[in-house]
Amino acid sequence: MARKRAFDLRNQTGFATVAMFTFFMLYLPMAALVVYAFNAGNSMAIWEGVSLRWFYSAASNERVQDAALRSVIIAACAASVASIAATMAAIATTRTKPYPGLTFKYAFINQPLMVPEIVTAVALLIVFSRIKVWTGYSGIGYLIAAHSAFCIPFAYLPIRARLENMNLTLEQAAADLYATPWLVFRRITLPLLRPGIIAGFMLAFVISLDDVVITEFVKSGGQDTLPTYMLGQLRRATTPEVNAIATVFLLFSVLLVTAFFFINRRKA
Repeated sequence: MARKRAFDLRNQTGFATVAMFTFFMLYLPMAALVVYAFNAGNSMAIWEGVSLRWFYSAASNERVQDAALRSVIIAACAASVASIAATMAAIATTRTKPYPGLTFKYAFINQPLMVPEIVTAVALLIVFSRIKVWTGYSGIGYLIAAHSAFCIPFAYLPIRARLENMNLTLEQAAADLYATPWLVFRRITLPLLRPGIIAGFMLAFVISLDDVVITEFVKSGGQDTLPTYMLGQLRRATTPEVNAIATVFLLFSVLLVTAFFFINRRKA
C-alpha cells in the first residue's frame, strides 16, 4: 500500500507566485523610501539627482539628535528592565511542575500582545496622569516604565522558549553535588540561557525604539522620541530628511539582527 505524502504548502499551485508578490509588496515601499533618501531635491516624490544633503541635514539637526538620544536611552532602559522581569517570569513558569493557574499566568504575562496597543496606551495614560498630579514629576521615567511594561512579553517569549529546550540534567547534577540554587543559576542556568536573554533584549529594544502609540499617549511636552518626531514632521510640509532618518533606522535594525545572528552562530 502506497504511503501518503505529507502535505507541503510549497508544492501547491501558485505558492511561489503569491510568496514573490507578498515580498515585493512588503519591500517595495522600503526600497522607495531608501532611494528617495538620496534625493537632491526638496520633494519626496520628484527625483532631482543623487545627494547626501538630507543625511547631513538630519545629522546636524539638534531636534533629531535629542530625539535619537532619548529614544536610545528609553529603549536601552526598557529592554533591560523587560529582560530581567521576563527572565524571572520565564524561570518561575517553566522550572516548576504544572499546577492549576499556570495557563492563566501565561495568558496574563502575554496579555499586552493580545490587547490592542491603543488600549494599553490609554490605560497607561490614565494611571500616569494621576501619578503626575500626585508627585509633580513629569520626566522620562514614565516612558521607561510604560515601554518596560509593554516589552516584557516580547522578551518573555524567546527566553521561555530557550528554557523549555534546556535539559535539566546539568542543573540536577549540580544540585546533587551540593551546589546552592544561586550557584546553579549563576554557573549553569544563566550561561545556557544567555542566548535567549540576548534575543529577548534585542527584540524588546527594537520594539521600544520604534514605538509610537504608547509614546504619544504617555510623553510630556519636549519628550519626543525619534518615531514621534518623524510623525510630527509628516503632519507638516515634509522633506527627504524623514527618509534619511528612516533609512538610518532601517540600517541600524539590519546591523543589529545580523550581529546577533553571527554571535549566536559562533557560540553554537
